[in-house]
Amino acid sequence: MPDETAPCRPLSSLEVGEVAYVVSVGVGTEWQGRLNAMGISVGKHVTLLRKANLNGPLQLRVGTTELAIRRGEAQLIGVQPHHG
Repeated sequence: MPDETAPCRPLSSLEVGEVAYVVSVGVGTEWQGRLNAMGISVGKHVTLLRKANLNGPLQLRVGTTELAIRRGEAQLIGVQPHHG
């Protein structure tokens, strides 16, 4: 479970292989629906698999699904690293 006292940081700041809980999604309603459809919502675990060069997209695993999102959207998704 996320630690309510721990600071939130952007999904784009995770290191490859790091696992985190989604604690906030600060995108517009159109993107909110798309992210929910991909499984990215508050309380979900995400694992950063790859960071593309030259500010390219981030490859994530959410549950059993792998997906890529732009760094701009990843900046708007708040996460807390999962310890344990």
